[in-house]
Amino acid sequence: MALKVAIVGLPNVGKSTLFNALTQTAAAQAANYPFCTIEPNVGDVAVPEPRLEKLAEIAGSKEIIPARMNFVDIAGLVRGASKGEGLGNQFLANIRDCDAVAFVARCFIDDDITHVEGKVDPLADLETIETELMLADLESLEKRVVNLEKRAKTGDKESAQTLRLVQVALTELNAGRPARKVQVSAEDEKAWRMLQLLTSKPALYVSNVDEASASDGNDLSAQVAERAKRDGADHVVISAQIESEIAVLDPAERQEFLETLGLTEPGLNKLIREAFHLLGLQTYFTAGPKEARAWTIHKGDTAPQAAGVIHTDFEKGFIRAETIAYDDYVRLKGEAGAREAGKFRQEGKEYVVQDGDVMNFRFNV
Repeated sequence: MALKVAIVGLPNVGKSTLFNALTQTAAAQAANYPFCTIEPNVGDVAVPEPRLEKLAEIAGSKEIIPARMNFVDIAGLVRGASKGEGLGNQFLANIRDCDAVAFVARCFIDDDITHVEGKVDPLADLETIETELMLADLESLEKRVVNLEKRAKTGDKESAQTLRLVQVALTELNAGRPARKVQVSAEDEKAWRMLQLLTSKPALYVSNVDEASASDGNDLSAQVAERAKRDGADHVVISAQIESEIAVLDPAERQEFLETLGLTEPGLNKLIREAFHLLGLQTYFTAGPKEARAWTIHKGDTAPQAAGVIHTDFEKGFIRAETIAYDDYVRLKGEAGAREAGKFRQEGKEYVVQDGDVMNFRFNV
């Protein structure tokens, strides 16, 4: 499931430094001038999952394979991006290809790093980005109205549905609110997604703070946290500079460094997990002598849908899912113990998979 999260912000807020740390590479050039990132960089990262190691230990697995997701480093947006300022049009299109957006706000003071607006004001930065995305959505929707109206008048039901949703979105955007504020019915969800609105994507706010504020944040990040709470969005405090330093350390050195800073884990772990949950995702596991593996599915997926993530044949020929809850698997030391304790279940096509289920699928094609 190749889901993408766009890392978005004004120039010089720490996006590329954060991206470099995420991917533990220097793939994105982090430099102190606007537009140092000309093409979007895509990084494939593992989702931190401590449960996998325990499963592998119990099952005697030779290999551990975590779930993965993609982060896309989008070059810095500037005021007027929706009209093509900077490299706006190109970058807005790159955001449109992503499933969610992580808005990075600069919450540190450093006279050696210039700010494109001339001052450090994270709320103003977020407002600038959101406004540009809303303006881009408005322009995109307004271009569609005339043709949709013509087709809707001919009795085209799909066009009529799309036109109705376009009008709903335009009303929201003209009121200065992002499209994610719109409540869409289940029957309209697919058509709504097809609009490909930038501001309908789930949002995560990331406060990039100085090293001293990495543990508890600061006054600037507190402002972002309040904005996130008001918007119903998730919020993560992180020091991109610290994360870039941690990324090149070996595990032992990394833990020692974190402890000196009063941190229990890298901030990136929190960021990846928040992005994972933001997309409405959860994990189930398979475990055996060959490998222990985490599989990504959407919350609410049924057993056949979960099987289809492994291979489409598993879903087509689904018979049943042999299932053990993670806690039972660990407490009872694996499948044999779970069977003896009556915790090994046979689940059918209607079963809704729970986060942490350890599963084996029976199928016939």
